[in-house]
Amino acid sequence: MQRRTLLASLFLAVLIAAPTDPGAAQDQKTPCTEDAMIVFDASGSMAGNLGQGIMTEKPRIFEVRRALSRVLPSITQYRKVGLITYGPGPYRQCNVHLDLKPIADAAEPIMTVVSGLNPAGKTPLTEAVEQAADVLDHRRKPGVVVLLTDGEETCNRDPCALGKKLTATSSNLTVHVIGFQMKNFTWTGETSVLDVKCLAKETGGLYISAQNEEDLVKAFQQTLGCPIMSGLEMMSALDSRRFLADKSSGFAVGP
Repeated sequence: MQRRTLLASLFLAVLIAAPTDPGAAQDQKTPCTEDAMIVFDASGSMAGNLGQGIMTEKPRIFEVRRALSRVLPSITQYRKVGLITYGPGPYRQCNVHLDLKPIADAAEPIMTVVSGLNPAGKTPLTEAVEQAADVLDHRRKPGVVVLLTDGEETCNRDPCALGKKLTATSSNLTVHVIGFQMKNFTWTGETSVLDVKCLAKETGGLYISAQNEEDLVKAFQQTLGCPIMSGLEMMSALDSRRFLADKSSGFAVGP
């Protein structure tokens, strides 16, 4: 109950401190209140197949699933999140699927979809991001898209051109890109990396390189997380530890 009261007080303080000029409010990012879409790579390379020159006992998608399962429960407490997957289903097809529009407490439904994916298709990441932007009603509302990819666009679209288009037509849409294990593979060229970096840069987003599960956890927290809420949780944890330490020393007061 005390934590809920603290959060309510914080939101009230943010509202009071918000600029009254509509133009100024339009220019400011609004973390924790913007809806978000995860654009998830389920292309064939995420299965770690030999056709991509990768041999692993556990497919790449396993690490991403574990990372998401660690971060989504806390993130979805404060932000509505949805999911688009690209590449699942039939082999070598340019499939894009809207799995979930942004909803509150979305961790469980998102993980249900991600856990059942069969990575097999091509990489229509540009189409997937464009659809995510439309779901967020980007022309009228601010929003966040987090694109996870382990490779280049392979369905004849231009990610950089889309970034420029979204910047010109959107009301404060940010596209972050997480590049998973995109280093040291001959099938992923520097030009393709530059394409997705450009998509992020054009929309004011981040490009984050991730090589393992821990990198992915940090990347998802950085792009989807709510810094204000994370700070409050950290303060709460510190207060709890101090209370326990004081109690063990015989100096605790209160319940």
